[in-house]
Parts: sequence; C-alpha cells; structure tokens
Amino acid sequence: MSAPDPLALPGLPKDAQGPVFAEPWQAQAFALTVRLHAEGAFEWTDWANALSRELARELAREPDDDGSRYYFHWVAALESLVAERGILSAADLAARKQAWDHAYRHTPHGKPVELLPQ
Repeated sequence: MSAPDPLALPGLPKDAQGPVFAEPWQAQAFALTVRLHAEGAFEWTDWANALSRELARELAREPDDDGSRYYFHWVAALESLVAERGILSAADLAARKQAWDHAYRHTPHGKPVELLPQ
C-alpha cells in the first residue's frame, strides 16, 4: 500500500499546480512538515490525524471559519505533533516562538528577520 498523498489533505488551499501559499511562512510550514515526514519523524496518517484534530477544534470554536487561517491550524498541528513525538518539548517550542517574536519586534523595517544563534 502506498503512502497517502500529502496534497490530498482536506481543506489544503491548492490550484492545478499544487499548494497555494499567501505568505512565505506558509510554504515553509508545509515544507517543514514534508521534510519531517521524509526523515521519519511521523507517518502521514499521524500528520493527518493531528491536522484533523486541530481543524475540528477550530470548527467547534468558530463554526463559520472561512479557511483563511488554515495554515495557522497547520502550524498548531505540527507543533502538537512535534511535542507529542518528543522532537521538541512544549517549553522549547515556546522559547523558540518567543525568540522569533523578539527578533521580529527588533528588526528594522525592510530588513529580513533573523534568529541569531543562542
């Protein structure tokens, strides 16, 4: 039996050429998910279940969700799966988010946001 096609996920914004990304971070989140799977961090069924749980939670909170926050849910699902698998702890994820937030807020307008080595 072959692995499920990651592009066949329900709700994935796509066109005839493949996934559609409104922002670069969305493409990066997609690529990171594909890479983690390719390196054996999780199976596609595990990923699909994590994303389904996140989308169901959002639908329960916001029944009129228009899909514009799809990749926010994607990232939340990836974070939960990474934490569940012990790839990074929830504390490590929170620290990394805080570091990116700090870098973003302290980067001059027009300059690329970079996370400096710690």
